[in-house]
Amino acid sequence: MSLIERRLQNAVNSEKQKEREHSSPKSSSLRRTDDGTSRRNMREPPSRRSETRPPRLEAHFKDEEEPETVLSRKDVMESATSALLKERLKTLDEEKRAIAETVDKEIIKITDDERKYVDQVTAAISERFKQQVSSASSISTALADEIEKAVAIECERLPVLYETQQRVKKTVISQIIGLGPLDPYMADPKVTEIVVQRWDHICIEREGKIHRVQATFTDERHLQTVIQRIVQPIGRQINVSRPIVDARLSDGSRVCATIPPASPDGATLDIRRFFDVALTGEDYIRLGSMNEDMLDFLRKAVRAKSSIIVSGGTGTGKTTLLNMLSGAIPDDQLIITIEDSCELKLESPNVRRLETRTVTSSGKNDNAMNVDIRALVKTSLRMRPDRIVVGEIRDGTITDMISAMSTGHEGSMCTVHANSAVNLVNVRLPMLYSMADAAFSEESEAIQIAEAIDLIVQIKRYGKLRAIQSITEVTGMEGSRVKLTDIFRYDEIKKEYYATGYRPRKILDRMLEKGIEISDDMFKSREVKEKERLESESAGTEGNV
Repeated sequence: MSLIERRLQNAVNSEKQKEREHSSPKSSSLRRTDDGTSRRNMREPPSRRSETRPPRLEAHFKDEEEPETVLSRKDVMESATSALLKERLKTLDEEKRAIAETVDKEIIKITDDERKYVDQVTAAISERFKQQVSSASSISTALADEIEKAVAIECERLPVLYETQQRVKKTVISQIIGLGPLDPYMADPKVTEIVVQRWDHICIEREGKIHRVQATFTDERHLQTVIQRIVQPIGRQINVSRPIVDARLSDGSRVCATIPPASPDGATLDIRRFFDVALTGEDYIRLGSMNEDMLDFLRKAVRAKSSIIVSGGTGTGKTTLLNMLSGAIPDDQLIITIEDSCELKLESPNVRRLETRTVTSSGKNDNAMNVDIRALVKTSLRMRPDRIVVGEIRDGTITDMISAMSTGHEGSMCTVHANSAVNLVNVRLPMLYSMADAAFSEESEAIQIAEAIDLIVQIKRYGKLRAIQSITEVTGMEGSRVKLTDIFRYDEIKKEYYATGYRPRKILDRMLEKGIEISDDMFKSREVKEKERLESESAGTEGNV
């Protein structure tokens, strides 16, 4: 019984004791008479009272002595006690509700005494639901609800304050069916990344800034248990023989985890958040990541089947941008997406998703097939796609992707890590080519790249802002190198997007063939627009004169 409940029970018992004392007959007392003698203060018999009372008061005294009056007084006392009890119960419920809400909002860091109760309840619940949890690939909603109810019952039995019961309950539920101390941050829409450097060192990225938080896992074992809970439902494994794993959560968030011996200081975990609602082109404009002309051009370029590479550094939002661009693909075209873990959320009805799978050498399923990005790209070529969208290329798969873009799968898209468009074509792509099985000369690689790729969309991070740094057309060859020309750029000093004045003839001709109209005004440079503005103002002034 909690302290509040014991206090309430004592108050109720006190009220009942007062009621019993009030309703019990009082002991007779002695009263001194005028003659100095004492006699008991007892009521006179009815016969004597009737002789001394006026007749008109007889009825009144008669009514006073009726038993119904005593019962009425008792009823009043019981009613008052009942009202008091209800008021106290209401107060108790309100206090409990306030405590529960406070515990629910706060980050729990349990004490050593609380840890004993957490271990006790966790052991009881684990033993009770061992069969259901071990036989299921993931915990269903119904099973999670049943576990939560069982945890609540176990916590109510603990001989501690109600607040401690709630703290233990939240911790146990989080350990058994959640992500432990990470749950509050997974529920925060402003948190974009969670980095667990050690079980007792957690950082989050909120609104573009890294913060260390007070929350910690219980110990190293707790962290590794959460990692296993993440990877097992999607058929991934992490163990001593394979201590690195890439996975995803049910909401699409990307997960990378390591355990010893790959990370000798203990397990690490990184969760890059992906939200249920994908960003639209209008969202990019609202967030200041591009202007309307850039969005209009990119959408029409995608419809015209321009082959595009989205380039950028780590954490710049390449996959999110790729997802937005893929949304412009017409619904009547067949799309295949290929990823390490499915993150793209295309709304087209004609999408087939392929995902890599790495087989561990555990002695089981020795004949299982190891499925990587390159194998999936080769397979997709036999699946009659109109477009192939690859989440990220980081090895020799680039040769198969470039080949697909130039042999009937125009309009395909992918992402690659690079710091700029120039860095992409002159450094990163040749480096990826070197990882392929076949050997190509530098000139051969450049020719393939120039023929296959139409546009490079470079995204860069400026603090909180993720901006489209440039939209660049691959215009051909210049000597033995790929020639690039920027169409739009971002001015870091003036914080604005502008057109360079270049008209991408190859892409515009393709738009014309497909009947896609586009305004030439969007390609006018800042200087031309400023000149036209001044001429317009001058003409207006002369007209007024």
